[in-house]
Amino acid sequence: MQRSIVSPSKRYLKSSDAARQLGVSAKALRLYEQRGLVTPDRTAAGWRSYGPEGMVRAAEIVALRAFGLSLSEIERVLSGDPRDLEPALGAHQAALESRLREIGGAIGRVRELRADLLQGKAPEMAELSRLIGPQDVPMIGFDLPWPWGGERFELRTKARLTYIIGPLGSGKTKLAMRLAEALEDAEFVDLTRLEDGGVVAQARLSADATLRKRVDAALGWLIEDDATVSPALEALLVGLLGSGAKTVVVDMVEDGLDHATQQAVIAYLRRASDLPKLFLMTRSSAILDLAAMPSDEAILFCPANHSPPTLVAPYPGAPGFEAVASCLASPEVRARTAGVVVRRVVF
Repeated sequence: MQRSIVSPSKRYLKSSDAARQLGVSAKALRLYEQRGLVTPDRTAAGWRSYGPEGMVRAAEIVALRAFGLSLSEIERVLSGDPRDLEPALGAHQAALESRLREIGGAIGRVRELRADLLQGKAPEMAELSRLIGPQDVPMIGFDLPWPWGGERFELRTKARLTYIIGPLGSGKTKLAMRLAEALEDAEFVDLTRLEDGGVVAQARLSADATLRKRVDAALGWLIEDDATVSPALEALLVGLLGSGAKTVVVDMVEDGLDHATQQAVIAYLRRASDLPKLFLMTRSSAILDLAAMPSDEAILFCPANHSPPTLVAPYPGAPGFEAVASCLASPEVRARTAGVVVRRVVF
């Protein structure tokens, strides 16, 4: 398709500025372009540029993506076929209704406390704290394992998806395992899922027709988003969809997956409404794109000096942000460094 040259009478944005304004990454814009969903204009020098019409189209894609539609579904919707919107809107409605029930319950409790006050009965401070704090996630508290030396660790987060980040040798695997032990009804999906070509996962799929159906449905969505089906991908989905736990902690979610598949996986994890809460260990910038991280996700960082893990806000200048960014690499770089082991040498 022939792209138009930038008109001097209109305001145009370069790709990085357009991505920032839309709240996505420049890589996401390039993916939309590759799929034919957007066609940026070009400057006289050949650089991509987004004018008013291009920004409107890109904003429509971002909005549909937020509702959990795959790129193929978005293509159909923008072509005039709205059928894929119904299940997405249904899931969004269910989420809103759940939040409404929570708010209604909190309002009812406030009303009760005010009635008690009129009768001279003061509320307990713990009750007031519960009204303004997270309602559905308990405080996680435990003594940190080696290499931290027993320091106390506490975490309170409502995030549905939390990334566990840290350099090699920082102890993030130990933390992930301990989290799975401490959390109520949680399961740790380790790297044994990849052994012998995911033979255990394949056996589970052969024995469980319901699980096979759920995995096939997830694969269908992922394939539409350019994922490549592989034993590693199926093993990951078996761990996520077949656990039955309220929370799943995953060791190195990107292992065995190529770049496009990793991007499709994280989009799927954000979209799917039938998944448990997730803690994902990763060092891949395709899984955790800091420039495109939603506000309802969290980053748990394990420092190299074995200071206690901390939550890090996903924006430049936040404490720990640069350290988190330095731990992330593209899938291609991660593949080259796979299997590297850090050894401490004592002189």
